[in-house]
Amino acid sequence: MVEKIQQIHQEVLAYVFDENQKAEQFRLAYLSKKGIITELFEVFKTCSVEEKKSLGSVLNQLKREVESKYQEQKEKEEALSDQQHNAEDVTLPVYQFQSGALHPLRIVEDRLLEIFYSLGFDVSEGPEIEDDYHNFGALNFAEDHPARDMQDTFFISGHVLRTHTSSVQIREMEKGNFPLRLVMPGRVYRNEAVSARSNCFFHQIEGLYIDKGVSFADLKQTLYYFVQQFFGEGTKVRFRSSYFPFTEPSAEMDIWAGLDTEENRRLTKGTGWLEVLGCGMVHPNVLKSCNIDPEECSGFAFGMGIDRITMLKYGIADIRDFFVNDVRMLKQFAGI
Repeated sequence: MVEKIQQIHQEVLAYVFDENQKAEQFRLAYLSKKGIITELFEVFKTCSVEEKKSLGSVLNQLKREVESKYQEQKEKEEALSDQQHNAEDVTLPVYQFQSGALHPLRIVEDRLLEIFYSLGFDVSEGPEIEDDYHNFGALNFAEDHPARDMQDTFFISGHVLRTHTSSVQIREMEKGNFPLRLVMPGRVYRNEAVSARSNCFFHQIEGLYIDKGVSFADLKQTLYYFVQQFFGEGTKVRFRSSYFPFTEPSAEMDIWAGLDTEENRRLTKGTGWLEVLGCGMVHPNVLKSCNIDPEECSGFAFGMGIDRITMLKYGIADIRDFFVNDVRMLKQFAGI
């Protein structure tokens, strides 16, 4: 047994690694379950106690040397593999890194904020899960208003997914810090069927200005400026009377899209005019609900859908295109 161990010891010392004899082949030959070392230990188990005393240390020394030789060769091969992997192959084609692009909704929101920043507006945000008071009650919605129905609003355990960012206006007015000149962007939710022109969630931005002596003329000039900055100089604008529970008087603002194309005729229903936002003077009841004296202060508010503005700006026909995560669409906005 001793002679056999010594013979194997000499073989291990003389073992040469090359292309065909690598660390794994060495391990299989000597250290695997069917390897030489395992076989020697199986024989060792059958030896007498006296034989084990003389063979144990010799056999363990052989095993340690085999393991050491295997580990050393394995580390060499791994280092060589890493070196080859990291080496540059000048014959390979150059990988063209592609720059990313902001989502069109983000591009438009950033541009809107930039315009209103230039007018002295700050930004405020609020919770998307609201209570009935801030979403409806404080905004002068009647108890039987259709917007409170389940078919129009998502209700969650006595709360609602906000149907507009107007709730942020209430929260800001309640703070009592005047004058207020704010825009409020954010996601809102409506219980509507998903189609090319509508979705159960979308993005809004609303504006609010509260101070002494604020008039409808201030509102119109603010929105005229916004339109010229966003849609371009010379864009035609008109205001139409409308109704919203939280403003009085109320209006809708349209821009002239034209009748030159079939798409424009379809979008404008043959009128050439396209509604882009709703606006008006803050209703006295809304001011009172926030402990503001309507005899002392007045204000205006406006709101628009960022999704719709983006569709109009970039000629996107289907609102669902914003949310399908199609990289081909996003690539079109790189560099904008």
